[in-house]
Amino acid sequence: MHFRPLSSVGRILLLTSAVGFGVTSLLAQDSSSTASKPVAPADAPASRIDIFAGYSYLAPHGSVTIPSGANIGINGPVSYSSINYGAIGSFNYFFNRYVGGQVEYANHPDGNNDGASTGQLGLVFRYPTAEITPFVHADAGYVRLGGPYKQPYTYGPALTIGGGLDYALPFLGGHLGLRLFQADYEYFHANFGPQPPYPTGGRANLKVARLSTGLVYHMGSILPPPPVTYACTAAPSPAYPGDPITVTGTATNLNPKKTATYSWTGNEGVKVTGDNTTGAVDTTGLNPGNYTVTGHVSEGQKVGLFADCTANFTIKQYDPPTISCSANPTTVQPGGTSTVTAQGVSPQNRPLTYTFSASAAQISGSGNTATLSTTGAPAGSITITCNVQDDKGQTATSTTSVNVEAPPPPPAPKTKTLCSINFDRDTKRPGRVDNEAKACLDDVALNLQQQTDASAVVVGEAASGEKHADTLAAQRAVNTKDYLVTEKGIDPSRISVRTGTQGNKEVENYLVPAGATFDSDIPGTTAVDESTVKVQSRTKPAPRRHKKAAAPAQ
Repeated sequence: MHFRPLSSVGRILLLTSAVGFGVTSLLAQDSSSTASKPVAPADAPASRIDIFAGYSYLAPHGSVTIPSGANIGINGPVSYSSINYGAIGSFNYFFNRYVGGQVEYANHPDGNNDGASTGQLGLVFRYPTAEITPFVHADAGYVRLGGPYKQPYTYGPALTIGGGLDYALPFLGGHLGLRLFQADYEYFHANFGPQPPYPTGGRANLKVARLSTGLVYHMGSILPPPPVTYACTAAPSPAYPGDPITVTGTATNLNPKKTATYSWTGNEGVKVTGDNTTGAVDTTGLNPGNYTVTGHVSEGQKVGLFADCTANFTIKQYDPPTISCSANPTTVQPGGTSTVTAQGVSPQNRPLTYTFSASAAQISGSGNTATLSTTGAPAGSITITCNVQDDKGQTATSTTSVNVEAPPPPPAPKTKTLCSINFDRDTKRPGRVDNEAKACLDDVALNLQQQTDASAVVVGEAASGEKHADTLAAQRAVNTKDYLVTEKGIDPSRISVRTGTQGNKEVENYLVPAGATFDSDIPGTTAVDESTVKVQSRTKPAPRRHKKAAAPAQ
């Protein structure tokens, strides 16, 4: 095939004009029928397999240089010329709506040892619409290439890149289409080498233009993704003003390879924040009633790629608080205290304020506790009232009681031991009250003067070895009483005289308050009959003892 540049260019222009005229005619026919035929949506089902067969025109650009020394009358490059006729076919399998794999074979014969046939694999990219589908492809494979001057067919690598436009025909249920054109750029390489008996080999590096047209048969279908759906809920509902409400959206049929955007809006002044599948509703200040929140999800502005949802919630009136009241202890002594505790509950957790009051005594406190002081309160039951109020002015009341016991009777008076006086210093007058006893007896007198309703008991004692011990013990007690009466001016009726069994040379002095019983407090003493005992003076000296006269001498 010899290179004829003007003829090749003319054929290319002729083919291009024919294709353009066909496209214009089809588009014009489509435009005229648009008013009567609805247009399918852009995301209509796309074919899974496309089989193409048609006519192909090849315009190579390049040459083969005949090796020098060849005795064939040609020495230099021999150019390729176009091939006006050829056949082409391809099989496309699409992985999704847009991308697929391609197997292609094309044959352009031109005599016994001139022409090109290719077999290639590659990828195809398309954008399917209802009627027109543009595409591009890139392939690699082999070429079986003949030479322009008797070079035999030789295999070499081939590369192809190009694209085209398919038009859907209304035949065979939409399975048939017309490839308006396919325009490709190809690169061929072949090494013919030395070819005996004619040394007509060489290397060919061709840059090739290829134009094709034909029919496309569509098989199978790739359905468009289902439309996005969106559902949402609001919880909790019902709620109270100020309670947080969360709206949650659940979207289906989203494309995991895309990033969805979310937004939330509310009606009647409802404020919603959030830019994902959850939103937060601010219910502060909302009046009781029903409200609606709208959610929106989008993967684009195309129909089927966005959806809306609505969620309803209810705001209801606050419930009033409740309160319980308790006291610990519930029974106290006069002047005692009791702790009062109030337990208020607001169903909506509103802030609570507590106050307390009592029917008697004094009560004070802060928070939910108070202290009841019964100082000065009469015996009996005291009622305490506990009050609670929330920040909405709703109140509740509860009561408890504390019993104040009657005061216990005073303890029975007891005999008090004052002091004792000793009688072992004056051996001549063993019953005499000496001056050393005055301090003790002055104290006894002072107690009697201060407690005018009290009495005194003096208990005389005598040692067991003393002569007339019983009489001496009584004498000592009577002398002690005489001192208190005569020298301290104590009423003798307020002083009792007794003897004891201690066995000491002493007199014990006791103060007996009103109401006390001496015999119960100090057992083991014996009352003295004062009429049988004569008082001995403290100041009269002891009598002298007269010595017996000596017997006259005989």
